[in-house]
Order: sequence, then C-alpha cells, then structure tokens
Amino acid sequence: MALPVGGKILLDTNVLIDYLRAGLHAEWVLGGGGGVVRFISAVVLLELRLGADTPKRKRAIDRLHHAFSTGRVLGLTPPLLDHAGRIFRAIHGNAAGMKDRLGPINDVLIALTAQHIGATVITRNILDFRRIATKVQGLKVAAP
Repeated sequence: MALPVGGKILLDTNVLIDYLRAGLHAEWVLGGGGGVVRFISAVVLLELRLGADTPKRKRAIDRLHHAFSTGRVLGLTPPLLDHAGRIFRAIHGNAAGMKDRLGPINDVLIALTAQHIGATVITRNILDFRRIATKVQGLKVAAP
C-alpha cells in the first residue's frame, strides 16, 4: 500500500497506541517502502512509557523503542522548549481553567519537533494539531 505522504513523518502517540492495541496503522509504523522515513519524538516515548503499566505493555514499548533507536527518536533542545512555551501561551493564554496542560503542551512539543526536521505529523488528533499549525509555520499534519 502506498502511503499518501512521502518524506519524513513523525508518528504521534495515538497512532502508535492504535498499532500496539489493535494492529492499526501498521503501514505507518512498520514501513514497507514509499520513500517514508519514520521518526518519533522523545515526548511520544515518554507518553507511551507512562501508559506501560503491565509487563506486556512494557515489553511492547521496549520493542517499539528499539525499532526507532537508530537516531529516529528525536530529543528536545532548550530553544525548542522555549518556543513551545511561547506557542502554548499564544494558544491557551495562562491556561486558567484547563484541567489537563500536559496533553496540550506535549502536542506542541511534538509539533515543533516535526517542524524542526521538516516532517509531517501523523495523528488522529487532527483538529488540535491544525490549531497548533496556525502558530507553527510550515507544520504539516495528516491523518493515518
């Protein structure tokens, strides 16, 4: 199956969870050609580890991490973190009344990581990432 996006892609946490739970989006996660280079953000790895509450889930995350370990787990830099704080404030203000700040800031970090390497974010969370894209020049987003 040819993927509709070529080049670099950065997989969001929800795509990987769908794959781990139900085998969905295997063409995005496992590859199989199409000139696609797959990456994950260290933030995605963090989110996956937070949800790995059983030995089976921990082993699944270990396998996934190993699959992306060849320079394709992208870290955060101080300038990226600073930029994320400014983007978050531009979108959410002082975040008063938000019950969950972690999810939205993680999405901003994932978006900026993708933008930094010129990758398209592959996510089921299209609306939130499109909102972020209004503040992050050149951010590309696609559904799996």
